[in-house]
Amino acid sequence: MPNYNGVWSLSTHYQYVADWPFGNPASMGVFFGGNSAALLNTIQYVDLATAGNSLDFGDLAAAKRFSAALGSATRGVSGGGTTGSLLNVIEFITFSTRGNSTDFGNLLAAVSELAGCSNGTRGLFGEGNTGSYSNVIQYITIASEGDATDFGDLTVARRVTASFASTTRGVWVAGKSSGGVVNTIDYVTIGSTGNASDFGDIGAITEGNTGCSSPTRGLHLGGERDGTQTDTIEYITIANTGNTTDFGNLSSTKVYPAACASQTKGICAGGTTNSNINVIDQVTIASTGNATDFGDLLAVTTQFPGCSNTHGGIA
Repeated sequence: MPNYNGVWSLSTHYQYVADWPFGNPASMGVFFGGNSAALLNTIQYVDLATAGNSLDFGDLAAAKRFSAALGSATRGVSGGGTTGSLLNVIEFITFSTRGNSTDFGNLLAAVSELAGCSNGTRGLFGEGNTGSYSNVIQYITIASEGDATDFGDLTVARRVTASFASTTRGVWVAGKSSGGVVNTIDYVTIGSTGNASDFGDIGAITEGNTGCSSPTRGLHLGGERDGTQTDTIEYITIANTGNTTDFGNLSSTKVYPAACASQTKGICAGGTTNSNINVIDQVTIASTGNATDFGDLLAVTTQFPGCSNTHGGIA
């Protein structure tokens, strides 16, 4: 119970952390909101080191879909999305303390269908739907609440892309532009500001895909093109530039799933394959091959983002 004036004592805080079903996982993946039979405000989490079903973490300020997420070693951050109306809200959770999200600040504009990545210190949100296709990249300092700041522009205005990061580079993969689905991979140096540069092209040209990374390798997973869904997984070596290479396949075709990673394992959760699904797939990022089963989400969920406290952008 809270002590005087509603403040938890340190011993009580640790007691409640110890009561988590997974304890306090050193490697945690978190998923924010999404769309099921209705919009969701649910935040759910998994222990990336141990296969199993997701569990309830807390709630977002509002039920929403098509937001973006990014994480540091201590915080998970969700930005933008739509409740039916576009949002500019940024909110965050502390991985070590299960509970509802807290207000962080605002994006430069209300936007959905954007994608986020981070190097553990700085978080980047890029592209999206502002009523038109956006090429804007904006950034926050994850440890300090406040509004986003302009970073630069992507090479192509687009929405519903995959994104991921190393400790130095942020990468956006594919997506949909005003001219249709694009195969472009863009990258930036996270510690600086400026416009994105061309990295290469993808083989499986998709929108509605998702991404995750180890410190060296980035994966883009699933998506669709012209209404045809794919189960394709492709990868790049983030420190180099060039085109994607085939990695393997998901357990089924998926569009609008969510992904996150530890330093070694990537997971791809939910999405739509004719109908919304709750399946979580896993891969070992350093190898190649098809995904295997990790567990299930709390509910069938699509159009949602994921992040972790141990991904490839964290040293």
